[in-house]
Amino acid sequence: MGIIANRLSVIKPSATVALNAKGMEMKAAGEDVIILAAGEPDFDTPDSAKEAGIKAIQSGDTKYTAPDGRPELKAAICRKLLRENNVKYEPKQISVGNGGKHVIYNALMATLNPGDEVIIPAPYWTSYPDMVRLAEGTPVIVACQQSNRFKLSPAQLEAAITPKTKWLIFNTPSNPTGAAYTWDETKALTDVLLKHPHVYVMTDDMYEHITYDGFKPCTAPEVEPKLYERSLITNGVSKAYAMTGWRIGYAAGPVEIISAMRTIQSQSTTNPSSISQTASVAALDGPQDFIPERALAFQRRRDLIVSMLNQAPGIDCLTPEGAFYVYPSCAGLIGKKTPDGKVIETDDDFANYMLESEKVVVVPGSAFGLSPHFRISYATSDDVLEEAGVRIQRAAASLR
Repeated sequence: MGIIANRLSVIKPSATVALNAKGMEMKAAGEDVIILAAGEPDFDTPDSAKEAGIKAIQSGDTKYTAPDGRPELKAAICRKLLRENNVKYEPKQISVGNGGKHVIYNALMATLNPGDEVIIPAPYWTSYPDMVRLAEGTPVIVACQQSNRFKLSPAQLEAAITPKTKWLIFNTPSNPTGAAYTWDETKALTDVLLKHPHVYVMTDDMYEHITYDGFKPCTAPEVEPKLYERSLITNGVSKAYAMTGWRIGYAAGPVEIISAMRTIQSQSTTNPSSISQTASVAALDGPQDFIPERALAFQRRRDLIVSMLNQAPGIDCLTPEGAFYVYPSCAGLIGKKTPDGKVIETDDDFANYMLESEKVVVVPGSAFGLSPHFRISYATSDDVLEEAGVRIQRAAASLR
């Protein structure tokens, strides 16, 4: 009998985290590596949040809080949801955790029984299926092809629902594709869910403020209020406020689910950092004018990298509506040979070739459930992106 639990056999480490770490190691060793793997804004945390965090430390606001968040932060989240998403929640319907990933994990652990099914459109954020498996649920992966802009259709959703379905995980704008659903597209999906009262929807709205060309984001219970009691909104301060390291995520939903999540958190991590919570109140209630400015900067970078990728032979890249990722197809490179004679058989092969030949870290589509593609994060400077584009074009052109 080994020491490691059997449940770990059904999951694997995060591919994005592993590739990012590998790139950082190479960089630390002095290699000229460009890392396009991490989903992290390169902007700074807003001053309002930084100043509130510093003040919290200096004033001794460094003690335990309620297990799933202090009342002041829950109230600020309620104000945010009403102001920006047109949905009304009370503090007792809010759970605050150590990042968006943590609240999603808590929700799945709190609601899934062995064999319960969770519909996950692919390409998906790498963590969704493994978190479902850890909670003894069954991920039901639905492939959403580039031909439909990587979006789930109502017919696909209808076909995936069974009597065992408990959740649909709905991420818009999407990591890894940047695909974002319009109001009408969301309504078409919520219409399907209305026909199946046993299915809940978990919205991952982490990238809602990073959208382009006038795109207006929306969330499921805003579009279809009849789903309010079957919806769990998850979000956080990581992306919009460039606060990834502060580790604050939150969920809003039915009291029954929030209470169960609180029980899990009380016996695992307990409260998120008190300092981070205070900073997050300031972020949510403070000036918001920098958010559209940053979105414009991301839009400029998006346009740059999409243009450069589409000039690379064998690569085909859609222009996404949101987030800070592109998910180009490398189907045109499969079967080709590298200069040293290796055949590119998969997107993993292509990602390895990019790392070895040009020292560019990209994440293969296999990590997100749809191949042959790869993901690039363009949350970096224009100069770095331009150099990365040159290297990718050179690598693609070298294949025969």
